[in-house]
Amino acid sequence: MKGRYAEAGVDIDAGNKFVDMIKPIVSRTFKPGVMTDIGGFAGLFSLNVQQMKKPVLIASTDGVGTKLKVAFMMDKHDTVGIDLVAMCVNDIVVQGASPLFFLDYLAMGKLNLERAKDILKGIADGCLDAGCSLIGGETAEMPGMYSEGEYDLAGFVVGLADNSELLDGSEIAVGHQLIGIASSGLHSNGYSLVRKVFFDEMKLSIKDFVPELGRTLGEELLEPTRIYVKAVTAVRRAFKIFGISHITGGGFTDNIPRILPKRCKAVINLKSWTPPAVFAMLRDGGNISDEEMLRTFNNGLGLIIVVRDKDLSEVISRFNAMDLKAYHIGLIEERSEKEPAVQYSAL
Repeated sequence: MKGRYAEAGVDIDAGNKFVDMIKPIVSRTFKPGVMTDIGGFAGLFSLNVQQMKKPVLIASTDGVGTKLKVAFMMDKHDTVGIDLVAMCVNDIVVQGASPLFFLDYLAMGKLNLERAKDILKGIADGCLDAGCSLIGGETAEMPGMYSEGEYDLAGFVVGLADNSELLDGSEIAVGHQLIGIASSGLHSNGYSLVRKVFFDEMKLSIKDFVPELGRTLGEELLEPTRIYVKAVTAVRRAFKIFGISHITGGGFTDNIPRILPKRCKAVINLKSWTPPAVFAMLRDGGNISDEEMLRTFNNGLGLIIVVRDKDLSEVISRFNAMDLKAYHIGLIEERSEKEPAVQYSAL
């Protein structure tokens, strides 16, 4: 007999079936330290800190934002989970942490098992790329909260570092050099403006093939956020890194100052790299000023890394060898009290 909860739109049996469906997907991400399977009240992870003098846990939470709207339009849901993981793990690796485990939150008006499975597959793929374990989460069925076919997605990651290995930018000094590491595209920021420009103002469709992009607009907009964990970890084993800025919401203008000492400014040469074509399309199609572009989007660089002058060429070569395009984009100079923390040349 159908229960009253089911009549209200919540199917407990479907939720249980979903957990069983995703167990093989999630278990792929398990590494030493995971103590429980999914489906319990909480996820357990055993810490190995024997080699650390002063272990520190670093945590971050984030979502995918209105990029999800593009997934709804495309009816493609197997990559937004990668975005979710990337936005969280990139925030902690720039602090010096190695990701340990990840938790997700997925809310739908009505649970669509296949769609939810695709979403979780993307999350698991992102966790594998980042080297962290997906040890739990919440799948909520919330009738009346979301339109047909829509959902929301959030994530939470915990990482570990020795206190002496943390990156806070405090050692950044005048004369240090700036390296930009290529993004995979728009990543997961600014999509409210992206959708307004492309769909409302330029009247483009997700199915439109765009020659400058070499693919459809929808394919470009759903390109997953790049995960930098393994590359940054590898470079830090060989070189001294003084600070890393993850270029997310706020672009260069708001994110780079987070790591700079008060007496330092970043001087960036905007001609030192060529952003992917989607950024020029946005700028020109939306009549967006250069200043707003630099404060809203990553403009083709997902990370800004601060290194010594003597390590500049070798660090760039190391990232290039890992199929991550790296550019020498500027340097650290002395900053007076009234100057902005980030200055641009060739604007």
